Amino acid sequence: MQKAPEDIDWLRYEGQAADEGFDIVCGVDEAGRGPLAGPVFAAAVVLHRGQIIDGANDSKKLSEKKREALFDIIISQAADYSIACVDEKTIDTINILQATYLAMFKAVSGLEVKPDICLIDGNRKPPQIEIPCRTIVKGDSLSMSIACASILAKVSRDRFMLELDRQYPEYNFARHKGYGTKLHIELLRKYGASPVHRRSFLKKIGGIPDNIIFED
Repeated sequence: MQKAPEDIDWLRYEGQAADEGFDIVCGVDEAGRGPLAGPVFAAAVVLHRGQIIDGANDSKKLSEKKREALFDIIISQAADYSIACVDEKTIDTINILQATYLAMFKAVSGLEVKPDICLIDGNRKPPQIEIPCRTIVKGDSLSMSIACASILAKVSRDRFMLELDRQYPEYNFARHKGYGTKLHIELLRKYGASPVHRRSFLKKIGGIPDNIIFED
C-alpha cells in the first residue's frame, strides 16, 4: 500500500471500512470552531479506492501556500467533495458544537456520490448523519480522506475571512482569521463587535464595549 510522509498508513481506516463491506468511504472534518468571528466550515471528501493525494496532511501542519495548492489538487482529483458552513448567528443560537454538527451534516448531504460510511475527525458523531460513522481522534493526521477534508474546510474558511477583511478592514481578519489573538482582542475593545462576531464567544472575554456594535 502506498505511504505518505512519516510512513503513516494513510489508507488504514479507508481500507478497514472497505474490508467491512463499505464501498464508498467519506472523510469529514471542520475548520473554525474556536474563532471569535465568522462561520464554522466543514468539508466531506470521497476519494477513489486506494487514492493518495501526495502531501496531504492535517491542514494545521501545512503552510498556507501548500494548503492552497492542495486544495486545487483535491477538488480536481477526488471522486467527490462538498463544502458547507454555518454562520455566526446560528452559532450563537444553537452553540458551536451543534453548529459544527450541522455544518458536517450539510457537507455530507451535499455530496453527489452518496457514501456508505463517514470517517469523522474527533470523538463525536453528528446525530443528523444517519449513515454509519466512525470517529477518529486526530483523524486528519491518520486518514487520507479526513486530511483532504481538513484542507478543503480550512482553505474555504480562510478565503471567506479574507472577504470579511474587505468588508471590515478595521478588524484585520486577513491576519488572524477571526481567532482570539492579542491583536484581535485589542481591536475588538477599540471598535466593539461587528455583525460577524460571535456574541456568545465574546461574553467569555469581557471588556468588549456593548455600545459600539455595527448594524447588519
